[in-house]
Amino acid sequence: MRPRIVCHMGSSIDGRLHPSRWTPAAAGIQGGLVHRHYEETAARLDAQGWIVGRTTMAEIAKGVLRTPACVPGDLRGTHVGARKGRDLAVAIDPHGKVHYGRDDVGGDHVVAVLGEDVPDAYLAELREDGVSYLFAGRDGRDLAGAMATLGATFGVETLLLEGGGIINGAFLKAGLIDEVSLLVSPAVDGLAGVPTIFECHGEPNERPAAGKALRHFHTETLEGGTVWLRYRVEDAEPATG
Repeated sequence: MRPRIVCHMGSSIDGRLHPSRWTPAAAGIQGGLVHRHYEETAARLDAQGWIVGRTTMAEIAKGVLRTPACVPGDLRGTHVGARKGRDLAVAIDPHGKVHYGRDDVGGDHVVAVLGEDVPDAYLAELREDGVSYLFAGRDGRDLAGAMATLGATFGVETLLLEGGGIINGAFLKAGLIDEVSLLVSPAVDGLAGVPTIFECHGEPNERPAAGKALRHFHTETLEGGTVWLRYRVEDAEPATG
């Protein structure tokens, strides 16, 4: 069974994701609350790891390309490194672009979710680093299959989806989000085209969240005016004529 997935995000009141672009805190409001609130609420969600996309993981891992010492035999099955009871840091990296140099980021054990077409040399590099990996179909887009493998292999019950709009949108479109946890800061960005919480590229009439509905179950106002909203994602009732 796949893990329960909570999309845990922070945004301005217009849904934009980059705090460096937001209006500053009002006079008398302590600075640095955005990061603190995000981490403190994340801890209350009782997850055993987190998921991000390739770009975000590359920024965190900061590894460099290298040639592995050797390329052993069959590398194509799910590979489980020495987790040692740590939470998971899951990278959705279909083309095998992220380099690590170790088996963790921030103390959490790395699991790479890859496409089957990644080269053997890259898989050998991950094994040398101690990184776990599994496959999401040939092109790396079978997120449902990957999450099922992740749950069965590592026994995790809940993961936080903390991606940018594109990876969040892919999980939304695949029907894999069970809860949305949103911290809305008292700030504005205002510029069109700036990344938002969910971004699916498609035809104008496409509806990535079709068939789903949000049920609100928690609101909490935090220090400085940030509002924490939580919604369960449910199957929508069929429309009636």
